Amino acid sequence: MRKIRVEDAVGLKLCHDITKVIPGEFKGRAFKKGHLIQPEDIEQLKNIGKEHIYIWEDKPGELHEDEAAVRIAEAIAGPNIVFDTPVEGKTILSAAIKGVFRLNSDLLRQLNSIDQVTIPTIPDFYRVERGQRVATARVVPLVIREEKIKAVEELCKEGDVVCQIKPYQKLKVGFIITGNEVYHGRVEDQFKPVLRRKMKYFGAEILDATYCPDDLREIEKAIHKYKAAGAQLIVLTGGMSVDPDDLTPGAIRNTATELVTYGVPVQPGNMFMMAYLNDSLMIGVPGAALYYRTTILDLVLPKIFIGERFTKGDFAAMGEGGLCMTCAKCTYPICYFGRSR
Repeated sequence: MRKIRVEDAVGLKLCHDITKVIPGEFKGRAFKKGHLIQPEDIEQLKNIGKEHIYIWEDKPGELHEDEAAVRIAEAIAGPNIVFDTPVEGKTILSAAIKGVFRLNSDLLRQLNSIDQVTIPTIPDFYRVERGQRVATARVVPLVIREEKIKAVEELCKEGDVVCQIKPYQKLKVGFIITGNEVYHGRVEDQFKPVLRRKMKYFGAEILDATYCPDDLREIEKAIHKYKAAGAQLIVLTGGMSVDPDDLTPGAIRNTATELVTYGVPVQPGNMFMMAYLNDSLMIGVPGAALYYRTTILDLVLPKIFIGERFTKGDFAAMGEGGLCMTCAKCTYPICYFGRSR
């Protein structure tokens, strides 16, 4: 690039976007790349601190910031991620579908260790909507050595996908709502509408809701009924505490082929339970899900619906970031809850 005084730039084209900042009011593009400098632009350029501008001159082995940003975006964008043309030297990557953002954190760390390369993203396992911004690609200078971008591309070729959006699977779901008080009609069931609302977001096929008394055999029979009906997810509610008359954990344990966890370092939702019955997943949802808008259930459902398989270690890691502040106005998932490293 060639640096020249703005007074001498009339009739020449800018080789990069120029940003204007007014604290608390505006931050954006004042002049677009390719803009033909006019005499009336000189005063405005000086007002935003530009005494000189840069004119592009091709040099072997150098890349303009816009080309570099596009090549980085092309290298890191995996399935269901799209990106736009650069603005102010930055390319924005967005979700092409509704789903869960998956990130190769180790590979991202290596890429951001390359001098002058910057790739900020949202966290791994973040729930996203279609069109939502998930990452940006940018280099620090206006011009960068091409060898650095080639290093990005080589790392991406050698490793797994850097980032992608996993779509939700349409799972068959059965509800088992336990407790004598609900079964005999003494208390109105409030779990079913909560579960329906949460499952609707993921496009689940709800098979039915079965009400069971506090009877171990009845609960186990309901579990096997849903398993035979092809349920991929069986959700049990009620009776999840350690009281002797709370039988739901026992029914899950008796029918499971693999117990993942009973109790998690997450609040609300400490008494959550998860187990597998062959290829079907069973979860025991504690009563906190009725009172709080966001609980452990909201942390695991996105992962369940993209087909993740869980281990005890997954839940042990949730302790960091597992304490919800139960804010008066819940902003989840735009908060730290569930964001363990």
